[in-house]
Formats: sequence, C-alpha cells, structure tokens
Amino acid sequence: MELGMIGLGRMGANMAQRLLRGGHRVVGFDPDADARAAIVSHGGEAAASLQELVGLLAAPRALWLMVPAGEITDRTIQSLLPLLDAGDAVIDGGNSNYHDTLRRAQQAAQQRVDYVDCGTSGGVWGLAEGYSLMIGGDAAAVERLRPVFETLAPAADRGWGRVGPSGAGHYAKMIHNGIEYGLMQAYAEGFSILRHKAEFGFDLHQLAEIWRHGSVVRSWLLDLTADALAKNPSMDGIAPHVADSGEGRWTVAEAIALDVPAPVITQALLERLRSRDDDSYADKLLAAMRNEFGGHAVKRS
Repeated sequence: MELGMIGLGRMGANMAQRLLRGGHRVVGFDPDADARAAIVSHGGEAAASLQELVGLLAAPRALWLMVPAGEITDRTIQSLLPLLDAGDAVIDGGNSNYHDTLRRAQQAAQQRVDYVDCGTSGGVWGLAEGYSLMIGGDAAAVERLRPVFETLAPAADRGWGRVGPSGAGHYAKMIHNGIEYGLMQAYAEGFSILRHKAEFGFDLHQLAEIWRHGSVVRSWLLDLTADALAKNPSMDGIAPHVADSGEGRWTVAEAIALDVPAPVITQALLERLRSRDDDSYADKLLAAMRNEFGGHAVKRS
C-alpha cells in the first residue's frame, strides 16, 4: 500500500521507516529539507509541498498526519482538504483533543473524505517494537487502511484496533495518557521513599531489575525506569521539572464532566504542575501561617 506521511519529525520518520521495511510505498512531506532527505535515504520518496505530495499518490489516497496537535494540525488540514478527492482518507496520528477531531471529521465529511483518528503510543521505541494504535473512524475506511495499521503495530493481530467512530481513537489515547501519569507518579514516589531510607542503602537499579521479572508491578514503564536508574541512579543534572503534553489535563476535565472520580490521575497532574513552581508562594504562605498560630520557625531563603 502507498501512504503520504506529513510530518517527518522523530516519530513520523520512525513510522515511515517501519512502513518502508514492511514493503509499503511512503512519500513524505516536511517543511524541513533535511527531514525530506532523511526519508529518501531510507528508501522513501519526498515531496517539497502538499500539492506535490497529493499529486504523487494514486487515488484513493491515504495521508497520515504526524504534526503537533492544535493550530498546526488545523492549518495542515485546511491546506490539505482542498487538494483531496472523495474517497481519500486523512489519518491524524497526533495527540489531538477529541473535540477537535470531531470538528475536523465533520469538515472532511463535507468533501466525502474519510477522517480517521489514530491514538498512537510507542514513542521512540515504536520503530523496533511496534506502535499501539487506538483507531476511530468509519469502519470501511479503517478496513481499507488495515495493511498500514498491521505493519505499524507490534504484530498484525495485536496492538491495534478500531475502537469506535470518529473521535474514539483520540479519546482512548487521552485516557491512556492519563493512566500513564498515575503509573509514572507511583513509580517515582516509591523509588523516592526507598532512596530516603538511607540506613538500608538500597540499590534502586537492582530493585527495579528484581521487580521486572515475576512482580505484579512489572511493566514496560518499569523497564524504562530500570534503564534510567542504570544510567544515572542519583538523577544528577536533571531538574525536578516535569512537563505535560496536555492529555492529562483533558483526562481530568473529562472525569469531572462525567462525574467520575479520578483522584490518582488528578493528583499526578497536580504534582507535575507543582514541579514547575520554583518560587512557591503557597508554600511560603503555609510556613508563615504555621509561624503565626504556633510560633514555628520559618526557614529563611
């Protein structure tokens, strides 16, 4: 099968390589000339514009977007849709908000273009291990694209599937990332407690390796944690600042909208926000209050 890949950043380029290895024809477009040259070096083709990309693909076309969520995705779609014909398909593999996906799917439907949302997990390991694909959209369109999904997934019969209509794929990926927040926070807190129990002198990497095999808390995240602890057990040179992609916030907002309690995911998000406050006014005020009511000492900066 042939596919147009729009966005040849690290993840898009890796997905293109996996498709090429699977025998698909991939034509890539990226504003960066070096990114276009890279896909050619791996056996793909490159287009210098969206117009050229569409012209190089036979109908019905399939174009995979791997660009940052939000305004860039909107601009790309607005430029792309006028170039497409009825029966073509656009797959959004980024971390788009599902509300945006529903709007874009309606816009595409006006031109009888299939809009498929594909929540994609696997990160930098996807090229070697395969990607977990949560797919939303018209069932017939997803079936036509089956060869692409089977190649990108860990295996043809696992790690991917159509989970519902338009928006369902990105919704499932949003919740996936919310769960990820909670898992990561639990691992981080547990290893922090172990590190602070200085009298036992725990080797955190050793413990992570023990837990990786047979333990009920074993997981791919624990595998990656073990790798990180092997490289830098004291986390030297790493600032205690944790960013978020936005999907944890969306997950918490959905929980509130649906009246579903999600305390672990919510607290994990709040801990990330807290990590960015280098000069916490709230903590200063807490110290001042303790001094006021109990005469407790205040640590001066």
